[in-house]
Amino acid sequence: MHQLIANFARLRTEAADAGMSTAEYAVGTLAAVAFAGVLLKVVGSENVQAALTGIIDRALK
Repeated sequence: MHQLIANFARLRTEAADAGMSTAEYAVGTLAAVAFAGVLLKVVGSENVQAALTGIIDRALK
């Protein structure tokens, strides 16, 4: 009986850890999406596009 209780306690601990991992992945995914959105806004601005176009034009000449 003692072994059964120990196994149950171990399984509960592992299940709680699995939930934390899933939550951490969700937070990481949200952070990556937010960073991608900010990067898209920055690269989409006219000043940055003009600078990138100038760099590419000079590199191709």
